[in-house]
Amino acid sequence: MTNLSTMRAAVLKEYNSPLRLTEVARPRAGAGQVLVRIKASGVNPLDTKIRTGNGGHAKQTPPAVLGMDLAGVVEEIGAGVTGFRAGDEVYGMAGGVGGLQGTLAEFAAVDPELLAKKPNGLSMRQAAALPLSFITAWEGLVDRAGVREGQRVLVHAGAGGVGHVVVQIAAARGATVFATVSDEKRAIVERYGATPIDYRSMKVEQYVAEHTGGDGFDVIYDTVGGATLDDSFAATKIYMGHVVSCLGWGTHKLAPLSFRGATYSGVFTLLPMLTGKGRGLHGEIMREATKLAEAGALTPLMDERRFTLETAMEAHALVESGKALGKVVVEVGN
Repeated sequence: MTNLSTMRAAVLKEYNSPLRLTEVARPRAGAGQVLVRIKASGVNPLDTKIRTGNGGHAKQTPPAVLGMDLAGVVEEIGAGVTGFRAGDEVYGMAGGVGGLQGTLAEFAAVDPELLAKKPNGLSMRQAAALPLSFITAWEGLVDRAGVREGQRVLVHAGAGGVGHVVVQIAAARGATVFATVSDEKRAIVERYGATPIDYRSMKVEQYVAEHTGGDGFDVIYDTVGGATLDDSFAATKIYMGHVVSCLGWGTHKLAPLSFRGATYSGVFTLLPMLTGKGRGLHGEIMREATKLAEAGALTPLMDERRFTLETAMEAHALVESGKALGKVVVEVGN
């Protein structure tokens, strides 16, 4: 007989300790919430930083359930919720920071504004790989930079978790896409529609000259930070260039950007979950992801290794190792 009062979850008891599979209280859908039966939970590098106590702005106070990305099925609808019904397959970035229960659990009661219908044609595992990466990519590339047809777009780390999604969005919107990448991963960005640039063998001025005739790129999306963001300032187009970064944490001189008359935007994807403001925007962005995926223009890069709630700590360890090739996902339920 199913126990309706408890569920299984991978729980962080204290910082820098292993995740422990634990029976915890099962949530219910309160007013303005939906209860989701979670089928898969994406693992992001930020999840591992939170686990070790290095999440900074994104801290979860132990004991806590981690995990931000989910895909699953709506189990229960709270009072006042419209737009979803029991049985809907959904996905989104819906917890794991700001005191919100994370997604390494069998159920979560979440704000429906953070969710969208799962794309037909993508498995639960594939869908759970997309939310944080897609929202981060879309907010920078579309909402901030307004990428459009005919532009030249440079994506730093184009085979990375956010980078390979940026490449696909830019290509779908008619841009000519270039991506810095190691030689061994060049086939990945080519498959997604980008021209690879081997950052180890070419200096900034070399690839700017080769691929833009020295004019610079219309849009540059930096997913690396540090010196790569400084390189972006030097590679952007005079007057019309726009640099976006989701890792702009360091100290940088803005003079090179100013001297080119270019602009800069930062992306902080967690704001709606941390502040409660703008959550509807995330749902809207995930609906755009659904459209692209169903049109065949968006496919997540997946690491082939499989994990369950019982082996969630192994999934974290793989992400921490830097040896994952694509998104790591924990499969929660059948």
